Amino acid sequence: MESMLNKLKSTVTKVTADVTSAVMGNPVTREFEVGRHIASGGPGLCWRIYNGTKKSTKQEVAVFVFDKKLIDKYQKFDKDQIIDSLKRGVQQLTRLRHPRLLTVQHPLEESRDCLAFCTEPVFASLANVMGQWDHLPSPVPQDIKEYKLYDVETKYGLLQVSEGLVFLHSGVKMVHGNLCLENIILNKSGAWKIMGFDHSISSANPSEAEPRYTCKEWEPSLPALCLPNPEYLAPEYILSVSCDSASDMYSLGVVVHAVFNEGQPVCQVNKHDLFKSFSRQLDQLSSMSPTMLNHIPEEVRDHVKMLLSVAPNVRPDADQMTKIPFFDDVGAMTLQYFDSLFQRDNLQKSQFFKGLPKVLPKLPKRVVVYRILPALTGEFVNPDMVPFVLPNVLLIAEECTKDEYIRLVLPDLTPVFKQQEPIQILLIFLQKMDLLLTKTPPDAIKSSVLPMVYRALEAPSVQIQELCLNIIPTFANLIDYPSMKNSLIPRVKSACLQTSSLAVRVNSLVCLGKILEYLDKWYVIDEVLPFLQQIPSREPAVLMGVLGIYKCTFSHKKLGIPKEHLASKCLPHLVSLSIDNNLNLNQFNSFMVMIREMLSRMEVEHKTKLEQLHAMQEQQRPPLVFCPQVSLTLEEKQRLAKEQEQASKLRNQQPLAPQAAKPAAAATQAKDLTHSLLLQNKASLSSLSLGNTSRPAPVQGTAMSAYPSPMGVPVSNGFNPSMGFQASGMGMGVCPPGPSLYGGMATTTSTPNFSTLTQSQGALGQTNKAPNMAALDNLFTANKPRATLHQLCSSVTPAANSTPWRNQFGPGQANQTAPVQGIPLGMGGVPSGFGMQANPFFSPQNFSQPPSALSVNPAALKQTASVNNDLKDLFG
Repeated sequence: MESMLNKLKSTVTKVTADVTSAVMGNPVTREFEVGRHIASGGPGLCWRIYNGTKKSTKQEVAVFVFDKKLIDKYQKFDKDQIIDSLKRGVQQLTRLRHPRLLTVQHPLEESRDCLAFCTEPVFASLANVMGQWDHLPSPVPQDIKEYKLYDVETKYGLLQVSEGLVFLHSGVKMVHGNLCLENIILNKSGAWKIMGFDHSISSANPSEAEPRYTCKEWEPSLPALCLPNPEYLAPEYILSVSCDSASDMYSLGVVVHAVFNEGQPVCQVNKHDLFKSFSRQLDQLSSMSPTMLNHIPEEVRDHVKMLLSVAPNVRPDADQMTKIPFFDDVGAMTLQYFDSLFQRDNLQKSQFFKGLPKVLPKLPKRVVVYRILPALTGEFVNPDMVPFVLPNVLLIAEECTKDEYIRLVLPDLTPVFKQQEPIQILLIFLQKMDLLLTKTPPDAIKSSVLPMVYRALEAPSVQIQELCLNIIPTFANLIDYPSMKNSLIPRVKSACLQTSSLAVRVNSLVCLGKILEYLDKWYVIDEVLPFLQQIPSREPAVLMGVLGIYKCTFSHKKLGIPKEHLASKCLPHLVSLSIDNNLNLNQFNSFMVMIREMLSRMEVEHKTKLEQLHAMQEQQRPPLVFCPQVSLTLEEKQRLAKEQEQASKLRNQQPLAPQAAKPAAAATQAKDLTHSLLLQNKASLSSLSLGNTSRPAPVQGTAMSAYPSPMGVPVSNGFNPSMGFQASGMGMGVCPPGPSLYGGMATTTSTPNFSTLTQSQGALGQTNKAPNMAALDNLFTANKPRATLHQLCSSVTPAANSTPWRNQFGPGQANQTAPVQGIPLGMGGVPSGFGMQANPFFSPQNFSQPPSALSVNPAALKQTASVNNDLKDLFG
């Protein structure tokens, strides 16, 4: 790898040294920048060709340099002869001006080390192209090594050389004298140009009709650079020391033979024994075998044979050669026409350019790009010709690579983008807009191409606007989104609103509908849909265009219309448009189908939303608020389980049927004491309420009576003056439904709270008035004498093991109650009382037991001071 780098470095250094040594000090370098070595040409390929540019104008040129070191081996006289011959040839070329001759841009300049002059840009000499690489840079440039001539290039090249000879022979009465591959130069466009006039001979009598040329005798002692190439030299130069225009035609025949035979001339000449070689050549030419011309195309083979004739008068002249059928090729004639465009008027040019698109596909790309394209773009300076030239230029641009387009086409198109007249220019560009947007760089698109489209939308011509609106959707995907949103769409909307042409308005709507997919959803909703309501006209085509945009937006997966916008904007607008009198039945049906679809989707979406909200609300609704649970011991949980089991048994127990009173015990049958009491104290009981804040505090250590649970299970509750009713540890865990269950009088299905009743009576008893006990008379039969309240309480005091209602609550509960100040406690340690539903204890039949079964409680005998205490002992 290092050796390769060193080799490359040495090569570059050598080339740079060659350029420096060859051109250093030459006056040419004052005006021109000399570039790299690209080719060689001229007599013996002694001129090295460099590319270059003019410093003042940056115009591209070719710099021909002859390094005097090449002739150091010669004596001074020979050196002078060579230098003089080369100078003469360049000076003659500089004086001659013709399209078929190499154009000199700067005359010959001589310095101590070199000769140099500048010409039009050059590719290579024909000898380089045919494989002669003397004095070429090392390594040989790849483009020269791989260059192959196309048939059309060969035909037209030979035709160009023939035309150059016509100019020399007929125009200036001159014989070239050294026409060969080295003296034919291919310029940058591929045109064949003649140079190397070192041995040219002018007519001795130019004013006369028949020119006369004086030929110099061949001097074999002179250096080769001072003599013409003998392989291309006509025999008469050597044999009869004569020449005329026919001598150049012989040289042309050898050139034709060499072109079709890989650069080989007809005969090989030994330069050391020239006369013997020419004698042998005469024999070959006199009896020319058919195989000698096998590689030459058949249609020109006979003409070449005539050109190579030993007799000069048999050879065709240059003008005759330009008219042979071999050059009647479409490609060659097309190239020839381009070279003579400056001689044509606009009508002739327009007819030619109209037919050119049919010819271009038949020509090689290199010929089209480097020969035809420059000639076409040169016509852009003539505005009247641009509409005829531009289609051909864009056709060539399609075949170019992006790099070729940017380098060769775009610089000439940029000024044309800004031309607004004639109007056909804009139409042509719009039709090829996809090509322009594909190959033009983004910065050039923004600066040149899109402004042209914007001008088309704002053009006064309805035809231009229609065409632009029809074409925009075809390249909308190539326009960047900011340009689309900020520049293109506003102009389309403006064209729709401001035009008086129905066609433009409809095409604007159609254009918008087609490019919706390249827009953002919210931009369409915020900018495009509101614009539809601003359209003033109500023609059916316009209304259907509006419907189409709604339909595209509504049905497109990426876009869509929110249901809020459907309900508030779209549907009202569409409904109002649907009843327009200009619509026919089919158009009306189209509107109604769209309206139904919108309504259906809006219904589905909103219903789905409401269902989802309902489900979310259900999920977020707080659960039932359970009263805080008190941690229970195992014994308390066992007791609670037994109570719940007992309550369940009580609910399922059949109510006790009233027993028939026996005659002997009829007088002792008890009456409903509770009912009688309620009747007597109705007025006082109606004013009692659990919420009465004036009631006395309960007995210390007791709680409020238990109330029925909604589940039918007894739930103990306590009352806090500041917090209301609080759940006790014996609750089921469910808070009471509300204070209405407990406040005020008991309902018709419950018994009043007699704990409160007894407390209230205790408060009233402070008056020391004996209560009215007449209501108790109903408790006794007529056959039995009345008993005092003290005796009644004594008679109903339960015995140790014979209490009927104690047995109903189970044996476990008897041990769980403990009297507090004479008040028997119920379940859970709270005061027992009336009011439990479906409890057989509160059935009057429970009071019908024989009094003999009851025993006197000694503790109760001490509490007979007042009626209130007796009631407490009796009813708890």
